[in-house]
Amino acid sequence: MMFVPGNNPGMMADAHIYGPDSIMLDLEDSVTITEKDAARLLVYNALRSIDYGTTEMVVRINPLSTPYGKKDVEAVVKAGVDVIRMPKTETADEVRELEAEILRVEKEIGAEGRTQIMAAIESALGVVNAFQIASASKRMMGIALGAEDYSANLKTNRTPGGAELLLARETIVVAARAAGIACFDTVYSNLDDMDSFRKEVELIKTLGFDGKSIINPRQIEVVNSVFVPTEKEINKARAVIAGIREAKAKGSGVISVNGKMVDRPVVLRAERTIALAVAAGVISEEQVL
Repeated sequence: MMFVPGNNPGMMADAHIYGPDSIMLDLEDSVTITEKDAARLLVYNALRSIDYGTTEMVVRINPLSTPYGKKDVEAVVKAGVDVIRMPKTETADEVRELEAEILRVEKEIGAEGRTQIMAAIESALGVVNAFQIASASKRMMGIALGAEDYSANLKTNRTPGGAELLLARETIVVAARAAGIACFDTVYSNLDDMDSFRKEVELIKTLGFDGKSIINPRQIEVVNSVFVPTEKEINKARAVIAGIREAKAKGSGVISVNGKMVDRPVVLRAERTIALAVAAGVISEEQVL
């Protein structure tokens, strides 16, 4: 998910050509107060006029408690945004307030239920309430960590190893899985240290995250190289899927691959591997077997 400032028309026009899975047009932190209204209009026009293809389009709005939040919601819902990213989310009530505002605008344009919500968790209170936030709305498609605000809220600093983020990361993954939604890690801002960036991506994949927020197209290849399954992993998963189909065809509840019994966790991992490979375009649905 690549962050793009909502006050930069050139970046908004070109962002999709680099191949991110998701583009987040930002109306919050990257836009100064004096530019809020102009940026909102730019984002509205970008969503309406630029062909982003199949790229998921997200807009980070300003908090509803500010003079800009509700105006942001109205503009981006009318423009047809896929997902609204809610910043600095701390309670389920905040999610429900956003949900009501989205529904109000959708009813005006006859598009009820179209817009999804992503909540950014950026404080200790948000981490404590992570599951309540994740399960607060049927529109909720994912929760994400905002590390800079979170670290400041903890009265600490970000470190290369990320020890200060470990509890928040693990809590967000567990909350997302319990709620049946996705989870996304925070940005890594040092573009001169791609080795450390790769290590962080490997860490968050190990923790169970579905994806990584990025700030520069150069980071896309690293994220993809970590998350996209290898040929060996795909072939192993294919063998497990073939074993499932063979067992079903025989009416057997026992799955065997290369003479070894396969239990449910192995099956679930194989299915996720195949889903990731298909989503990444490495194989097609027809090539699963």
